[in-house]
Amino acid sequence: MLQKNEIIFMNISGTDRPGVTAVLTEILAKRNAVILDIGQSDIHNNLSLGILFQSTDGDSGDILKELLFKSYELDVAIRFNPISEEAYSEWVGMQGKNRYIITILGRKLTAKQIAGVSRIVADQGMNIDDIRRLTGRIPLDENERTPKASVEFSVRGTPKDKKQMQLAFLELSSGLEVDISFQEDSMYRRMRRLICFDMDSTLINTEVIDELAERAGVGEKVRAITESAMRGEIDFAESFRERCALLKGLDVSILQQIAESLPITEGVDRLMHILKKVGFKIAILSGGFTYFGNYLKQKYAIDYVYANELEVVDGKLTGHYIGDIVDGKRKAELLRLIAQVENVDIRQTVAVGDGANDLPMISIAGLGIAFHAKPKVKATAKQSISTIGLDGILYFLGYKDSYMDEQL
Repeated sequence: MLQKNEIIFMNISGTDRPGVTAVLTEILAKRNAVILDIGQSDIHNNLSLGILFQSTDGDSGDILKELLFKSYELDVAIRFNPISEEAYSEWVGMQGKNRYIITILGRKLTAKQIAGVSRIVADQGMNIDDIRRLTGRIPLDENERTPKASVEFSVRGTPKDKKQMQLAFLELSSGLEVDISFQEDSMYRRMRRLICFDMDSTLINTEVIDELAERAGVGEKVRAITESAMRGEIDFAESFRERCALLKGLDVSILQQIAESLPITEGVDRLMHILKKVGFKIAILSGGFTYFGNYLKQKYAIDYVYANELEVVDGKLTGHYIGDIVDGKRKAELLRLIAQVENVDIRQTVAVGDGANDLPMISIAGLGIAFHAKPKVKATAKQSISTIGLDGILYFLGYKDSYMDEQL
């Protein structure tokens, strides 16, 4: 017999069809029940619906009977579990615990990846509240499959050792070809408004200075300096001066030729389209050159470009630059400046880059992402993407394919 004010958890499972939730909640409505919690998911057209409710309409077990009869008509299974006031109060008290979002991203998702992440969460004494798929449904034919797959875990609790947890995620991602993002579930995560990109080897799949050096016949020398700088082995400003000097005498017409054939990174077109649709301000903060940054600005309606200006005299590069070098420190300063101009809290910002000179802006942004980065950079950044294209950022922001496809 259901007593007045008794708390009941009701679990419904079976083949999903329109109207199941409506019919069952209408029965509760007739009895003036209070719904304390509700959740529903659908996997391969199979329904799992949970309703936690409190009876308020006197002593009546008829509500359970009516629900049972109706579930039989609907051809779904239904189970009831009474919840004590003490247990309910303890559950309510847990809502003050920290919440985190873990995003798993890769070309495909495997049981090993999911099991690995779940085990790390469990070992840290945390609980998974919810799991949802962000990417579209996956066809069996590999030729028709989406080139990316992502799921998002909503996790509650306080990690025993947050640093060790992130290290475990890094090791798992390296071993199983998967990217794992671990973020605090705060209002700032849901309200990102400014994103700042490095350009070379991030928005474009090349280092422009290397392209210029090839045309100048000093490609091997410049590439060696570039790689050393990106690994953080030599100071960026020093490396920049050395590389610029080697470009002396190059005809300025070469810049346009290179700009028109820039290899755009996978996912950039989709990423830019969605970011503009949802109202992001977009900036390029690059240790490269303004000529190429402005080319991308026109192509993608980017709001800000800060990079280095090459000096040109009589149609030739002089081997010098104009103004201050946009190095790592300057990138971080510019991120803060643009955020102030746009009235955006620094916690609402995103910074993306691949090199050691991107770490200062990555470290201060609300969401800092190392993209296909060198090992040192990936190990230092809190988040990284190494398995898919730049549009993987959209999943770290919590967007679902089903929503994004409507914007394309």
